Amino acid sequence: MKTHILVTALLLASPTTAADAPPASRLKELISVEGIRDNQLIGYGIVVGLAGTGDRRQTVFSAQTLSNMLERMGVSVPATTLQAKNVAAVMVTGTLAPFAQAGTRIDATVAAMGDASTLQGGLLLMTPLRAANGQVYAVAQGPVVTGGFSAGRGGTSQTVNHPTTGRIPSGAIVELSPPSVFDGGHIRLQLKHGDFTNASRITNTINRKFGSPGNPIAKAENSALVTVMIPPAFTERPVEFVAQLEVLSVDVDRRSKIVVNERTGTISIGKDVRIAPVSILHGNLTVEVETSVDVSQPQALSKGETTVTSQASVGAKEDQAKHINLKEGASVEDLVKALLSIGSTPRDVIAVLQNLQAAGALDAEIEVI
Repeated sequence: MKTHILVTALLLASPTTAADAPPASRLKELISVEGIRDNQLIGYGIVVGLAGTGDRRQTVFSAQTLSNMLERMGVSVPATTLQAKNVAAVMVTGTLAPFAQAGTRIDATVAAMGDASTLQGGLLLMTPLRAANGQVYAVAQGPVVTGGFSAGRGGTSQTVNHPTTGRIPSGAIVELSPPSVFDGGHIRLQLKHGDFTNASRITNTINRKFGSPGNPIAKAENSALVTVMIPPAFTERPVEFVAQLEVLSVDVDRRSKIVVNERTGTISIGKDVRIAPVSILHGNLTVEVETSVDVSQPQALSKGETTVTSQASVGAKEDQAKHINLKEGASVEDLVKALLSIGSTPRDVIAVLQNLQAAGALDAEIEVI
């Protein structure tokens, strides 16, 4: 019997090279308008109509919630006497879009809080959804749609997907419009990825399109914020002005970055990432553990017993280091091709890239995900 231990991990995957980015991007993909944002809502409610799959007695708060609701309806029932197995306490969440008007509908997500086994077939009762300031902005109610199910009892039960979380499509009605900052005098553009070069290019593009010599309308406040004054021609039409801003093309300056996923051995690199002249030595070490089994048989008609003994031997073998020499102007793509040509695995490539960055020979950011 042989057991092999490899010091260098092997992964059946190949590195992927990121495609060249387009020369220009729409401003819409690079920025968001300050004050125009989603708002998260949350609420606590109960789901009824479950076929005996609701919270059990040890989940105290579901019985208390049901008792309080019945009391508001004129029915007084102590929480300690309730044993409703068709009820489950849930948390309800939703996302309120900017400028959502009263009466519009949004989706709601429902998740069990107690020990309910499934929310399949349940009905969420009227649940207020509040924002971080405590104000109610929507009310959710309706049948819960789950992406899984649970059937059977005891050892013969079967569960598919996640039946304790569900959705109510268009199940929440907006009662109050969210606050959205949209000053008529100026607009503040927030870069999704702060960068001084891109902030300057966005400013210049806007001024060339809508400004005039000596009268710029855009100003870069910092690497992630550009302030734009609304031109007089668009004072009464700010929405149209924002729409024209979003379609402007901007030459984006992207950072040299290498993205590494060590769990899967995937490497994403840019072709223009350069490395300094460098010489690389890389080798593998293999440790082999071999176990042999010996059987000792007693003589015929003797009172001895058959015994089994095992002996283990350990051997180590280190492969000869493989040499790669890269000249000036070589890219990371050239390095990866050279490493793969000598049989290196994606994890070997990851280790070499990290060593090059530590040595100062790689002018790129390595992001491990």
